[in-house]
Amino acid sequence: MTHMRREIAEIPDAVARLLDGSREALAEAGRGVRDRNPAFLVTVARGSSDHAASFMKYAVELTAGIPVASVGPSVASIYGAKLRLAGSACLTISQSGKSPDIVAMAESARTAGALTIALTNTADSPLACASDYAIDILAGPERSVAATKSFVNSAVAGLALMAHCTGDTALLAALAELPGHFRKAVECDWMEISAALTGQSSLFILGRGPSFAIASEAALKFKETCAMHAEAYSAAEVMHGPLALVGPGFPVLALAARDASEPSMVEAAGRLAEKGASVFLTSARASAAKMLPHVDTGHPLTDPLALIVSFYGFVEAFARHRGLNPDEPPNLRKVTETI
Repeated sequence: MTHMRREIAEIPDAVARLLDGSREALAEAGRGVRDRNPAFLVTVARGSSDHAASFMKYAVELTAGIPVASVGPSVASIYGAKLRLAGSACLTISQSGKSPDIVAMAESARTAGALTIALTNTADSPLACASDYAIDILAGPERSVAATKSFVNSAVAGLALMAHCTGDTALLAALAELPGHFRKAVECDWMEISAALTGQSSLFILGRGPSFAIASEAALKFKETCAMHAEAYSAAEVMHGPLALVGPGFPVLALAARDASEPSMVEAAGRLAEKGASVFLTSARASAAKMLPHVDTGHPLTDPLALIVSFYGFVEAFARHRGLNPDEPPNLRKVTETI
């Protein structure tokens, strides 16, 4: 068993540990954001953590009505620019919590008057020390280079933070049910996709709203573990320029959640299938596209997270199917510290 597979299997327990062990810290940070009542929120992250931040952008805007923007860490670390962040909140996400550029942006944001919140898997990290509120995501040690349980725990922590901020009891209840849903999601078998990828060098992964952030994470994992190019697109944007690349047999994975975007995802998947693409869709409404097994969590913001858990199981198996070791991608290492 690879480290990656073992860590995927640990996701349900890791999420349960987070929801229990960091409950008070999440509630306190949520109250802090509510008291600040920020006019806007900025996120700072890289890699998989930035995909978790993109997921949070949709979640915050949909639940709290607070506009969210991503800030490049190099604004502070390389360019030394001072942003006008008074009255805002700044959410940083980093597994190690020690990348110099992320820490520098958090320090700069705090100095500029932002309320700073850090989500990190290292409780005593420099990033945690540089922030007003530090949330330990409690994912536990992660040995595989490809992040899995730390990504999921970061996203769950972000949802819990905002649920406490807004007093969203329905979302808090849905989060409490996630460990059970994730156990089912781990068991979903998506290896049917592998035949469509044989002989292909690239694929599209589609999402919309919160699931677009999940599509971005899935595309990164294809590159990291399978040495295969994958590009994430909104189901709306793919119908513009990218459509020129779609021909007979072109593989497409459409990650549809049970939310307001599902009808448009189904429509896009159907149109691509009609053009001869080999389309796989996580929706019971699939017609021309092939339906993949998926877990309905009962909440539109937790549904996309069940999809990434199922995807992780597939991409790890597909990497081994291609004769690759997903734990040791070429040219990569677990912690990347950028300036």
